[in-house]
Amino acid sequence: MRSAIYEGTVRHRRVAEHEHAFTYKVAMQYVDLDEVDVLVGGRLTKPGLGVTRFRRSDFYGDPSVPLADAVRGLVRQRTGRSVEGPVRLLTHLRSLGHCFNPVSFYYCFAADGERLEALVAEVTNTPWGERHAYVLARPAAADDGDKTVLSGSFAKEFHVSPFMGMDQRYTWKVPVPGDSLFVHLESNEAAERVFDATLQLDRKPFDRKTLRRIALRYPAASRRMLLLIYVHALVLRLKGVKVKPHPGVAAP
Repeated sequence: MRSAIYEGTVRHRRVAEHEHAFTYKVAMQYVDLDEVDVLVGGRLTKPGLGVTRFRRSDFYGDPSVPLADAVRGLVRQRTGRSVEGPVRLLTHLRSLGHCFNPVSFYYCFAADGERLEALVAEVTNTPWGERHAYVLARPAAADDGDKTVLSGSFAKEFHVSPFMGMDQRYTWKVPVPGDSLFVHLESNEAAERVFDATLQLDRKPFDRKTLRRIALRYPAASRRMLLLIYVHALVLRLKGVKVKPHPGVAAP
C-alpha cells in the first residue's frame, strides 16, 4: 500500500513589507487514488458524515470523472505529455462534514510508480472559494535526470492573499514522498524573495488507529486552518500591511 498519513509542520515566512512568520503542526492524508475505495475497509468513501471522508466533489474537475483521470487529463492538456502511472493526493480529507484545503497536491507518477512526472497544486482561496490548478511537469530534456525530485518555476496566475500582489513568480522543489515528505515554495517579485513556505512531514501508516489519533490531535482540521488564515490576516493588517484588491479574474 502506497497511501499514508504524513504528520509534521508547515512554516510560512513573509520577508517583504513587515516581516511575519509562523509554524504550526499538521497531519495530511496521502492517498493513492487507486486505493481510495479499499483504505480502512472502504470507510473513506462511505456516505454520511464520518470523522474522515473522501468526497470526489471536494477536488479537481468534473465530479462525474474519476479524480485520477481528471488530473491526468489536466497534465496532458497543459503539457502535452501523458502520465501513465498512479496519481497520489496529499490533502486534508473531509472531516465531520467540512473540507477546506489552501492547497492539495497531486503527485503524478510514471508507469513504474517511482518516477515523478508532474505535480499538480490545486489552490483554493478564501473567502471567495475559487480554485486554480498549477501544473509543474518534468521537462522532456530532464527525462534522464533525477527521478526523485521535481523542481521548476512559473508565474503566479491566481489571487490568494490580499497581502500579496499578482506580479510574482513561484519556484518549487518537490521530492518524491518516502519516509519523509518535503515541499518548498518561494514567491519572488522583481527577482527578490517576498515569501516562502515549507512543508516537512513524517510518514505514518494509513490505518484506523492513526486516523483516530490525528482526529483527536487535530480536531476539525479544515476549520482550524480557516481560522488561522483569518487570524494571521488580522495580524498583518495590524502590522500595517497594505491590502491588494482581488483582480476580479475568475479562476479557470
